[in-house]
Amino acid sequence: MKFLAFVGLFLITQSNLFAQKYTFTHDDTLRGSITQERAWWDLEFYHLNVRINPADSSIKGSVNIRYKVLQSAQVLQVDLQRPLTIQRITQDGKELDFRREGNAFFVTLQKPQSRGNQESILVEYSGKPHVAKRAPWDGGFSWKKDKEGLPFVATSCQGLGASVWWPCKDHMYDEPDSMQISVTVPKPLMDISNGRLRRIIDNNDNTRTFEWYVQNPINNYGVNVNIGNYVSWTDTLKGEKGTLDLSFYALTENLEKAKSQFQQVKPMLRAFEHWFGPYPFYEDGYKLVEVPYLGMEHQSSVTYGNGYQNGYLGRDLSATGWGLKWDFIIIHESGHEWYANNITYKDVADMWIHESFTNYSENLYTEYYFGKQAGSEYVIGCRKLIRNDKPIIGIYNVNHSGSGDMYYKGGNMLHTIRQLVDNDEKWRQVLRGMNQTFYHQTVTTRQIEDYMSQQTGIDLSKVFDQYLRDTKIPVLEYKIEKKKLLYRWNNCVEGFAMPVKYKNEKGEWEKIQPTSDWKTLKIKKLGEFEVDKNFYVDVKKVTS
Repeated sequence: MKFLAFVGLFLITQSNLFAQKYTFTHDDTLRGSITQERAWWDLEFYHLNVRINPADSSIKGSVNIRYKVLQSAQVLQVDLQRPLTIQRITQDGKELDFRREGNAFFVTLQKPQSRGNQESILVEYSGKPHVAKRAPWDGGFSWKKDKEGLPFVATSCQGLGASVWWPCKDHMYDEPDSMQISVTVPKPLMDISNGRLRRIIDNNDNTRTFEWYVQNPINNYGVNVNIGNYVSWTDTLKGEKGTLDLSFYALTENLEKAKSQFQQVKPMLRAFEHWFGPYPFYEDGYKLVEVPYLGMEHQSSVTYGNGYQNGYLGRDLSATGWGLKWDFIIIHESGHEWYANNITYKDVADMWIHESFTNYSENLYTEYYFGKQAGSEYVIGCRKLIRNDKPIIGIYNVNHSGSGDMYYKGGNMLHTIRQLVDNDEKWRQVLRGMNQTFYHQTVTTRQIEDYMSQQTGIDLSKVFDQYLRDTKIPVLEYKIEKKKLLYRWNNCVEGFAMPVKYKNEKGEWEKIQPTSDWKTLKIKKLGEFEVDKNFYVDVKKVTS
């Protein structure tokens, strides 16, 4: 208990130090914290019903929010970002008063909210939503056209928040148990959203309404609409939980290219089920949908815009050649079905849980099909992209994510931990067990750290402190004096004592456990001191 208290104090202190570098607004707090107007009710179900008009880039709709009362209260927070506005909020048909505070709306409920009761409100809204400037990083709505001049429209809103286009409880800690999504679009366009298509309604005004239903919990930024003149085809995969339905959507102009490139989906699913366990959303199926931006991990509706080519827009991020063996967007964004959609961070400060594991999934996919050495070369090759500019973990309760190093540095951290485990099957079971233990849950960094330490049987606390909470890369200093090898860790957090492997005089990899104090190892003869490159550390020879 004392150790945990110390760690908690350390994290708070570190968070406060980093927070001094940033200026946060009241809007940031309203968005990023579990306010008292959020905490008293548990989200159970959304029905998002929205009409999208590409002619003037406007939307109009409603959201039915069903919830369970945890503690009696009368004011409820709903989020919707400017320039969208809420016209009316009702409960049991009675109109409610509400006030706007930035992007948060505080609704005064008339009906007593009794603990344990199930209630709902209906929020009606409209306007012209924020236009994506550089989707998916600066997201919102992307309003494009295909080669035939027909509208080609999609949403992407991670970081920016789902409230950029629909009213919701815009904090990741609380997910609905299920969701209905009804989207009305002009003919002949289609809408592809999350879950399974239940029906298509032909309306009298030359529009159609597509009704989708999500049977599983879903994070709010994972909800999407994709509108276009799509052609589609289906397939199935005999997976670990039975038959998984696969659906594919592409523009007519790209049909042949898509049918060829999308064949990578089934091998990807086999590899990830091997490493992570069953695909987490068999009930909702898997879809891959062409969109007018690079792509994103929308749950059961993964979006694709990589130009029907391998690599990342045709480039190998690792510069090893392995990254051109597969389509980056298909592999990476689908990896998020396990890490982001199945296991979801509670606070965006812990976004590394999504991105580090999914970056690492690229390594594991490469290994599955091209061998362990290939996977290692890929993840090591990505180290040149690490900046070490700021900690990977962000600031809590203000909607602040950490460094982009959560991708490549995070992946290399996990690859390093695998070396510490030094048992490939045990490591695979740790990853599979994680997706089972935290199945359809929102989690904290602490939960993931504790789980990995417990399941590996290794105290990884200092490893996580070093790579997640600090920008320094540990340096293994060494010197050779006569028949002695001296070594120690430098440039590291206090108490860092991670084992590492070096090549001994027999040419074999041998494990040593440096600390910040010099240690001595007797040797007969040692040529060039070589440390296993699978460990993300620096090595320096000292003469003094």
